[in-house]
Amino acid sequence: MENKYHAPVMLSECLEALNIQPAGRYVDVTFGGGGHSKAILNNLGSKGVLIAFDQDEDAQANLPQDTRLVFIDQNFEFIGNHLAYQNLLPVDGILADLGVSSHQFDEADRGFSFRFDEAVLDMRMDASSGKSAAAVLNEYTEKQLADMFYQYGELNNAKSLSAAIVAYRSAHTISTVAHIKEALKKYTPKFGDYKFFAQVFQALRIEVNREMEVLKNFLLQVPSVLKPGGRLVVMSYHSLEDRLVKNFISSGNFNGDQEKDFYGNVSKPMDAVSRKVITASAEELERNPRSRSAKLRIAEKRVEKR
Repeated sequence: MENKYHAPVMLSECLEALNIQPAGRYVDVTFGGGGHSKAILNNLGSKGVLIAFDQDEDAQANLPQDTRLVFIDQNFEFIGNHLAYQNLLPVDGILADLGVSSHQFDEADRGFSFRFDEAVLDMRMDASSGKSAAAVLNEYTEKQLADMFYQYGELNNAKSLSAAIVAYRSAHTISTVAHIKEALKKYTPKFGDYKFFAQVFQALRIEVNREMEVLKNFLLQVPSVLKPGGRLVVMSYHSLEDRLVKNFISSGNFNGDQEKDFYGNVSKPMDAVSRKVITASAEELERNPRSRSAKLRIAEKRVEKR
């Protein structure tokens, strides 16, 4: 079932990166179709434990019947609190496959994809909470919209786009994919419309789900959740996420500025396991086009020297 829902990206690379111990305790913070989780369970022994997070109600249909699995139907933003409550600290490894699942893109009524003109603009990972994309488009100020498009969509004409949306919504409520396409028609490139709307929808999705804030809060908790020598494995799909992950691994903060102690040693909780980012093989790229933009980074919690 997971292949229809979401084909797991770089599965063998993720499993190798986690360095799974049969009796270990591991976390998959983005369960989705369960592809990565089920493969981790297959590598665990009878005493191993897998904790899986997912706030999307649809994902629960993919849960395997396995007593070694603990499922938490929440966002992974507060991973530390949830694991402490379940008495599951510390853990040996954490996997985060960021972004949107194929299932979410393919379900028209979720509003994640610009392929479905009649789809309502929702885009919430947890459909029961927060503002929808339609609410953002209809309620945000022109400046808020411009900041969103520039920061999260990396669109250079963000101010023009936000002005066009404000002008359009003065006469029409924006509720469907067709509405935002109509509002931005003047600025849609004739031959680059796919990339343009991919950036517009990325900006909306990140804003609606607070993705950058969630990722930052998650990463800051990782060192206190992992055992010394434990692994963090993160797969990201756009440069904004990857930059945060790369900087955190290299410096322990998000701006990439390395702080040093009295002896000149870099003060950071994690060390990169692979110096270069890992990308999908040519074979996987052909089999699973979604893997094209995936970037995998691996880090290990430092073992304190005595």
